[in-house]
Amino acid sequence: MSVFPSTAFVLGAGLGTRLKALTQHLPKPLIPVCNKPLIHSAFAHLSGIGVQRFVVNTHWLAQAYSEAFPTNSWEGFPIHFSHETPEVLETAGGLKFAESLLPKSEPFWVYNGDILSTLPLKVAWEAHQRAGNEVTLVLRSKDGPLQVSFDPETGRIIDLGNRLHSDLKAEFLFTGIYIVEPSFLKRIPPHEKMSVVPVFIDMIRSGAKLGGVVVDSGHWWDLGTREQIIAVHQFMAGEGAPWVGREAQVHATAELAGATAVGAKAQIGAGAILRDTIVWNGAVIPPLTELNRCIVTGGDLMMGNYVDADL
Repeated sequence: MSVFPSTAFVLGAGLGTRLKALTQHLPKPLIPVCNKPLIHSAFAHLSGIGVQRFVVNTHWLAQAYSEAFPTNSWEGFPIHFSHETPEVLETAGGLKFAESLLPKSEPFWVYNGDILSTLPLKVAWEAHQRAGNEVTLVLRSKDGPLQVSFDPETGRIIDLGNRLHSDLKAEFLFTGIYIVEPSFLKRIPPHEKMSVVPVFIDMIRSGAKLGGVVVDSGHWWDLGTREQIIAVHQFMAGEGAPWVGREAQVHATAELAGATAVGAKAQIGAGAILRDTIVWNGAVIPPLTELNRCIVTGGDLMMGNYVDADL
């Protein structure tokens, strides 16, 4: 077996429309999870399997990436940004647009920037090599919408979302993680806004090697809604909650309960009660305010009681 791919393309350009109250302030991959931008988890996961270089596409609030990574690096690993303008180009279009930044002669990972995952990806890389696939999708049989039809005997993807076979049962989730050979980029027309799904469908039709591997161990979350963000914090609450960032000011009479995260330089006033609540960097919580399952981005928060609110 050869060494793991050293480059990953992390999708960071999406508009995050399901999280509009939050993504009007930050791109979805930069939304804090346990006081760290979500994309940090992707970088950590990928660097753990040998990735040493990241390519990230941007569009919405692209300047936020420059602020989050002023040295164009993470933990010493270089980040190359591919800015899509005037419109976001979706997955296939984004890959093609960033082609000059991607490897010419070795495979690379593609990783959705709005997921949180601890999947053991070594098995995917080994399956990709054994099969000689052009693309290998990482699948699960749980945790979300099951839209992929897959043949475990051949290791091939048969259909996606019943686009080819209306009567074929879809039993697998596509995790948004996949391994790509550079030749795949030739299938994508330049300067076109498009998803990878129609490209995958064309591969299935032509008999090209679009493979899959089912990885049901480890954890995987799609953080596309506020409920999923809160749920991930609740799941991780045993690993250090409440999380309190550097230079945060929490009054001695304030109460932080459950899966609560207080960002750097945030201020929590006297007598405030926070339960399963996420407070972004620099936000101010007035005295005597009670927050339950809220996400506070900042701004002028009025004193009061809030439940399941984005503020």
